[in-house]
Amino acid sequence: MTSYLERIRQSSDITRRGFIKASAAATAALAVSGSLAGCANKVEPADANAGGTEAVAVDGEWVTAACWHNCGGRCLNKVLVKDGVALRQKTDDTHEDSPDYPQQRACLRGRSQRKQVFSADRIKYPMKRKGWSPDNPQGELRGKDEWERIEWDEALSYVADELKKAKEQYGNRSILAAGSEIGRLLTLFGGYTASWGTGSYGSFALTAGIIGAEVWSGGINDRIDMRENTELFVMIGSNPAWSSGGSPAFHMLQAKENGARFVAIDPYYNDTYELLGAEWLPIRPGQDTAFLIGLAYALIDGDAQGGNLIDWDFLNTHAIGFDAEHMPEGSDPRGNFRDYVLGTYDGLPKTPEWAAELCGISGERIRQLAEEIAPSRAVALMCGWAPARTHNSDGFPQVFSTIGAMTGHMGKPGHMTGVNCHSAAGNGGPSLVNPGPSGVAAIKEVPVDDSINKTEIWKAIMTGRYTWNGRSGTVTMPADAEKAPGEVRDIDIHVIYHGGGAALQTTDAMSEGIAAHRKVDFAVSHAQFLTTNALYSDIILPVTTLWERPGGLLTGNREMLIMYTQVTEPLFESQSDQWIARELAKKLGMEESAVYDIDENQQFFNTVAGATYVEDDGVTASPLVTITEEDIEEWGAVGTPQEGVISFKDFKEKGVYQIERKAGDNYGFVAYSGFAKDPESNPLPSLSGKLEIYSARLAEIVNGMGYSTIEPVPTYIPQACGYEATFGDYAAGEKGDYPFQIFNIHYLRRSHTVFDNIPWLREAWANPVYLNAQDAEERNIAAGDTVRITSPYGSVLRKATLTNRVIPGVVMLPHGAWVDMDDDDENDTAGADNVICGGCPTGQGVSGWNTAICNFEKYDGEAIVDDAARPQRIICE
Repeated sequence: MTSYLERIRQSSDITRRGFIKASAAATAALAVSGSLAGCANKVEPADANAGGTEAVAVDGEWVTAACWHNCGGRCLNKVLVKDGVALRQKTDDTHEDSPDYPQQRACLRGRSQRKQVFSADRIKYPMKRKGWSPDNPQGELRGKDEWERIEWDEALSYVADELKKAKEQYGNRSILAAGSEIGRLLTLFGGYTASWGTGSYGSFALTAGIIGAEVWSGGINDRIDMRENTELFVMIGSNPAWSSGGSPAFHMLQAKENGARFVAIDPYYNDTYELLGAEWLPIRPGQDTAFLIGLAYALIDGDAQGGNLIDWDFLNTHAIGFDAEHMPEGSDPRGNFRDYVLGTYDGLPKTPEWAAELCGISGERIRQLAEEIAPSRAVALMCGWAPARTHNSDGFPQVFSTIGAMTGHMGKPGHMTGVNCHSAAGNGGPSLVNPGPSGVAAIKEVPVDDSINKTEIWKAIMTGRYTWNGRSGTVTMPADAEKAPGEVRDIDIHVIYHGGGAALQTTDAMSEGIAAHRKVDFAVSHAQFLTTNALYSDIILPVTTLWERPGGLLTGNREMLIMYTQVTEPLFESQSDQWIARELAKKLGMEESAVYDIDENQQFFNTVAGATYVEDDGVTASPLVTITEEDIEEWGAVGTPQEGVISFKDFKEKGVYQIERKAGDNYGFVAYSGFAKDPESNPLPSLSGKLEIYSARLAEIVNGMGYSTIEPVPTYIPQACGYEATFGDYAAGEKGDYPFQIFNIHYLRRSHTVFDNIPWLREAWANPVYLNAQDAEERNIAAGDTVRITSPYGSVLRKATLTNRVIPGVVMLPHGAWVDMDDDDENDTAGADNVICGGCPTGQGVSGWNTAICNFEKYDGEAIVDDAARPQRIICE
């Protein structure tokens, strides 16, 4: 089997050696041994030989480099630079490692960063698809065509001309764009059609804020409280060891070593659970709401029998809608949660046995868990966002928070109910060290209000219609229910501008997205590599990495702030996104200063000058960095001298400022503590100020979106493309054409889609499809066989890994592989998850990446090659 990408690689005479000759920096980076300095936590000089085959001189300057990708962590990453050449990398050795004061150590992705920056497949120059011209776009060749180098002025002229043509002929609504820099420019140009979605948050994006729960880090306590006080951790869909770079899993391990027990509720017994020795309660994907409703029944039933399983004092004073006596004024008392669970009015008690039929966890174990999480024990109820990234999951954050309120596991040391993922995993609470503002002037909005939900964005391009919800950007706290009418509008997109992100790769229904890209008149991408966005574009504008820019500040957990600075000059002809926006402004007849009134160097300086830290009292925020007149002169910036706790020079050389923690300090955080003690003085951000188990506003907004409907209390709703959909005849128990569920994990090889092109990581992590061993045996599939996975939306080919860590009936496909369609556009040979997941908007417009159905079979065609053997996508000489 030969895909288009394989054919252009084979026909190209471009070699890695040619790339090496082109750049001294790349020469050094690629010639050096593949060993990694700084793997140990010792504070000592790096060994010149450090496990490599060649000695490498260690004299030079260690520069703190950016590790900027959205993995959930931001770790300390240093590069040895000599004469402008990046020689080696290491991680945090600024102090000895300890549980109280952990090093900010990089993961395998960060340690391979130089293989990204200096990769042979960098887009070095502006590139144009050979078959494209303004008068004859030949969109059907996108993703199949060859590329040719053009000059920057020509590239920018093409882009500007296409933007002007689209505006003149079809209006600003015809331009679909993403990316902050280009968004500023296009706003000044008269506006553009945007997109919005719930993204990683899933249904937490909308539901949590409305009912008063936390979306981000405020729902769980800080790491020292967890370590010292929590007895039992109940984790639902959480895997910080893989999805949150840095130390979260290490923090949770400290709690285990202090005697805590862990229970894992997940379709997959992941590495975090294995590390913590967690008891595994296997659950079907997307059935978490059913499980929690059954758990609520067990709590009610057990408490009625004298088990003291409900904290009635907390529930009655801090929540509304649990029972008829605590419903909001003017609502129907029969609509309360307790009566729904007991089946008082619908005649269907939601017993643990009812839940067991749906979720796969036995009714007996659900009842036992209800007793284990009784209010008398210090319990942490933790979930990731993954269970909320499912169709019809709008009630999941609500019922999850309801369980916490019922058991009183909120607002007390050792007790918590919240989200355990991303940078807050294992360590909740507000940041103790924060960057300052960049100082860039805000851009005034223009009256283009089209913004398309990502679950239907490609369909909108193909059909010319979409559901308008009055939203833009990521859904957060909606104070504008009247702007969500679910109105169906006409739309006519002619230009797609990828100014950032990976929209085509990371959005549902990728096959439809490819078709949409082939339909429009023009597509352009800012890119460092031939990513999926770039592959299906007409013009590629090469952009710098953060290693090639002046510098900035990065946060990765609440206790530290990283200052990175420039490692190398911009490679080849790459430019920053801001430079591109300024230059395009000129071509569009605008003042470049209107897009950015200060340069990137000044922006960096402002963020450092405005950085703050929290003093020992745990309250007072003070300037972090001491800045002198000499610093201001050296950096060529405009500023004022100030006093802080670390000098500009020391911060630059050390690369990190970290608050040292210890038990009993003033930096501890207990989520909802103020609310728990005095709900009147410390209300939640809901309309009532309490936790809303009944939320008429949530139902009003979600139902007004026009996708599917919910009740004001959390109820069980069969999920589109969920467990029930695996049956052709559910009542008869007969499986249909797609009898398996499939879900998508974050994978250590990548941060979402980033790093998928790095040879080191491809060699270390094979990116297979994970099949339950019993399911595979029944289909005569052995480990290493090429498997074809099909869904209603497309098919992918992957090699099989067999395991009993994934439950029967479930397939697991890692998220983020760069699509590589075969010649007939029939199969993706790279395992791209969004070829399998379709655009299926429900509720609040959640992308249901963890609710999808599929079938799989042993592939009878040519076996696919291992990813490590796939040549890189090199299109620039």
